[in-house]
Amino acid sequence: MKILNLIKKYGEKEVVNNVTLEVPKGKITSFIGPNGAGKSTLLSMLSRLIQSNHGEIWIGNKEISQWKDNDLARHLSILRQSNHLDIRLTVEELVSFGRFPHSFGKLNDLDRMKIKQAMQYMKLTEMKNSFVNELSGGQRQRAFIAMTLAQDTEHILLDEPLNNLDMKHGVEIMKILRKLADEMGKTILLVIHDINFASCYSDHLVAMVNGKVVASGSPNEIIKQEVLQGIYDLDFNIREVNNKKICVYY
Repeated sequence: MKILNLIKKYGEKEVVNNVTLEVPKGKITSFIGPNGAGKSTLLSMLSRLIQSNHGEIWIGNKEISQWKDNDLARHLSILRQSNHLDIRLTVEELVSFGRFPHSFGKLNDLDRMKIKQAMQYMKLTEMKNSFVNELSGGQRQRAFIAMTLAQDTEHILLDEPLNNLDMKHGVEIMKILRKLADEMGKTILLVIHDINFASCYSDHLVAMVNGKVVASGSPNEIIKQEVLQGIYDLDFNIREVNNKKICVYY
C-alpha cells in the first residue's frame, strides 16, 4: 500500500496534512500520536469510508478509486473505533457478516471454516450462540475483531482494537495479529494508544501530530526519549526488556 500527498479537510482545518507513506507488506504498522492527530481519519480514508480532498492511495497496482466495492472488500477489511448494533445477533451471526463480500449471504463450506477459525482465534467458540448485546465490552470487541478476521483480507485495518480490553485479552489480540502477519503474510495497520504494545508487537511505527507524519521507522528508531518527547510533550524513560524497548512515563 502506498499513500501519496493525502489531505483531508473539514472546513478550513486540515486534519490530515499531505501524508506520504509506503506501508510494508506482510508487516504490522502502528500509528501512534496524541488524540486529534489524524490517525483514525487516515485509516478511514485508506478503507474508502471517507473521501480525501487530495492525494492517492494505491493498493496493489490500482488506485483506491479504481476498485469496485466488492473487490476492495475482499482485499481490505477495517474495524472502526466505535461499533454499535441495533439488531439482536449471536456471536456466530456477527462473525459470519465478515464473509459477505465472498458469499453474498449464501455461506458455503469455506465460509463456515473461516468463521469457525476466526472464533477460535478470538476464543469465542463457547459463546458462539450468545447474543452480542449481552456480552461484556471486551467480549464484544473480540467478536467484532473476529468478524474482521473472517473477512480474510490481505490488508487488515484496526482502529484502536484494544478498546475495552483488559491486559490479558490485549496481549492475546496482539499475539494473534503478530501470528497473522508472520504466518499468513497479512498486512496489518493499527491505530493504537498503548506505546508499549506498539513498541513490542509492531514492525513499523508511524507517528502523527496535528495531521502530519512527524516520524516513521522501526520501533528501535522511534522509541527514543527525544523522539517521543517531541510527539507527546511528555517525559519518557526508555528501558530495554528482552530486547524490546519499554517506555516508562507515569
